[in-house]
Amino acid sequence: MSRAPLWRAVAALAVIATSLLLALTMAPRLGLDLRGGTQLVFETKDSPTVRADADATDRALDVLRRRADALGVVDPTLVRSGEKRIIVELPGVLDPREAAEVIGKTAQLNFHPVLGPAGDGDKDAVADESGQKLKLGPVALSGAGVTDAAAGTDPQLGPGWFVTIDFREAGPWRELTGKAACEPIGDPRRRVAIVLDDEIISSPQVNETVTCGAGIPGGTTQITGSFSAEEAQNLAVLVKGGSLPVPLELVEQRTVGPTLGADAIAASAKAGVAGVILTAVFIGLVYRLVGLLAAVALACYGLISYAGLVAMGATLTLPGLAGFVLAIGMAVDANVLVFERAREEYGAAPRRGLKAALDRGFKKAWSAVADSNITTLLAAGLLFWLASGPVKGFGVTLAIGVLASLISAMLITRVLAAALIGRFGPGVSGLGSIGRVRTWLTRRNPDLMRAGRRWLAVAAGLLVLVGAGLVTRGLNYGVEFTGGRIVEFGTSRPVDVAAARQAVSDAGFPTAVVQRSDDAISVRTGQITADDVVRVEEALDRRVGEVTKQRDELVGPSLGAELRRNALIALGVALAAQLAYLAFRFRWTFGAAAVAALFVDAAVVVGTFAWLGKPIDGVFLAAMLTIIGYSVNDKVVLFDRVRELWPVSRGTPFGRVVNTAILQTVPRTVNTGLGALFILAALAVFGGDSLRDFAIALLIGIVAGTLSSSFVAGPAAIELERRAGQPPPAPAAPRRRPVARDGSGAVV
Repeated sequence: MSRAPLWRAVAALAVIATSLLLALTMAPRLGLDLRGGTQLVFETKDSPTVRADADATDRALDVLRRRADALGVVDPTLVRSGEKRIIVELPGVLDPREAAEVIGKTAQLNFHPVLGPAGDGDKDAVADESGQKLKLGPVALSGAGVTDAAAGTDPQLGPGWFVTIDFREAGPWRELTGKAACEPIGDPRRRVAIVLDDEIISSPQVNETVTCGAGIPGGTTQITGSFSAEEAQNLAVLVKGGSLPVPLELVEQRTVGPTLGADAIAASAKAGVAGVILTAVFIGLVYRLVGLLAAVALACYGLISYAGLVAMGATLTLPGLAGFVLAIGMAVDANVLVFERAREEYGAAPRRGLKAALDRGFKKAWSAVADSNITTLLAAGLLFWLASGPVKGFGVTLAIGVLASLISAMLITRVLAAALIGRFGPGVSGLGSIGRVRTWLTRRNPDLMRAGRRWLAVAAGLLVLVGAGLVTRGLNYGVEFTGGRIVEFGTSRPVDVAAARQAVSDAGFPTAVVQRSDDAISVRTGQITADDVVRVEEALDRRVGEVTKQRDELVGPSLGAELRRNALIALGVALAAQLAYLAFRFRWTFGAAAVAALFVDAAVVVGTFAWLGKPIDGVFLAAMLTIIGYSVNDKVVLFDRVRELWPVSRGTPFGRVVNTAILQTVPRTVNTGLGALFILAALAVFGGDSLRDFAIALLIGIVAGTLSSSFVAGPAAIELERRAGQPPPAPAAPRRRPVARDGSGAVV
């Protein structure tokens, strides 16, 4: 007796127990879009003396980390991205002005002797605190010589704040102040200029008690001025953190309020629960007992996916939550493939019993399950490699979900079904018949491929319609791909969009795009500053009532062009990767036909968004790559069946073989598509504005992908095979059965 079922049961219990332990003992790491905070992306630039390479970026990263720590931010995250970019995540910091001005300030601190008042036309003159132009000598002491800095106040010295600076060596400061003390009291040359980023922040006169040549001993001084408490604290942070080795340019900024993140989590949880319930009911009605067991396995899938996320320390983002919910629908796919195969096996040999049919169903479905999941993993890998920001989290979550779905369907469902399938009859089990749809198709046997060229002409017409939309309407690229700023304000009551648009115009931005959705107003502009955002918020407060900033995204023009280029590369690489894999697993004609159908699917989604004027952004890119990965599953299942039928039907025209394969795989295609549509409908209803467009794109893509498998991929493969001139694949050689021996085989 085989011990394989026992080992499978032990493995399933071990996976579930480990996942449960991880889920109960580890907390998920939420992205800023879920817990609130600010993300800044800086890019290092060359300075006159230092080249912005990986080493300079690492040194700048150390300086930024010291500044973030000095600001008192809880659990800041700073990482280098590529060679020249630094990503800074500051949880709880909702004022991007404070974060960007303090974290990313160049902070070149220098101490100069004052040579006297500047003459007219002196280009090197620098204005002091009062506006008087001074001529400065060369740097006598740099910020590298500073060991510590702290903000303080002393009522005995006056109400103002000051910054105390400690120097690494006392000599340079004593020498600088000693030379200044030789000048007459009141003479500008008796002053020392403290310059921060080419601006004099303080130019104190050396006290009259300091004698010429002696200077100020002790290696400590105070910078005084009309500082507020916040200004003194920020200056101390900059001085103590040190000077950046190279200048930084802010290329991207995202700020999300905690309320929006909490709403997103709640919405995704509702979508997940609703999707699981709808999917469980659907699969239970269609496949009865084994469908209910698959629903239990789906619940285990959710546990395994969550445990995998927390164990890897992956950051869970809003698109990541969408990926988590979407993968539930994808987990149904493997179960449907197995059950449809098991139904066929039982119908072909009912005497063998349900258990044998189920075992053969798992074995024969494995090829299509593996191929379809590998293609989805390719799309997830491209998302992680080429996408940016929260969309990377979607790629990670999708990949974990695919692996968890394999464990759920091929291990847990199999263990549960093997334990219960023999105790019920064929009708209750759900495997006793091939289903009403398959029975009707088998009886009618429609020849869909007779009109194959007509289907291809319809697909060509759709491409023309897509092209017309792109030419006449164009694509509404989001800020992520064009550069600019988009700010979303929550409102306490319904607001007239015309009044909001007028308020933004009165604030000085007449060309801004103002839109209303539910209880929020979004303002999209070009490259405006954080102070401009505050001005817009104040204008809206006065005109339409109290508003609360929920989201603030800034993308530089260079980064937007780069992201747009990467999006096109991602789509091209995705199609090429699918073609390469399908050509390797099947024939090149099958791969080319599948990629042609995928191109039609992608074009239909892009064209629909062009005609509707919906935004094309990073989340749309995630949807497109998911559509490619999801749609190719249908093509894999179709061509896997063609590959199986063709060698044993060598006298049958290839078009009839493809037609038979389509009719045999339609139940799987329809049932899998419906499972995913339940999830996406839940996302569209409960997910809010941030996920609604994502769900709409996937709904369109999955419907198009389901139809294109039969009406584009099939006819395209027929046309390519007519021109390829390759012979059909040879039938697989029959497996030789071992010959029973007479006797023991011993020789005397």
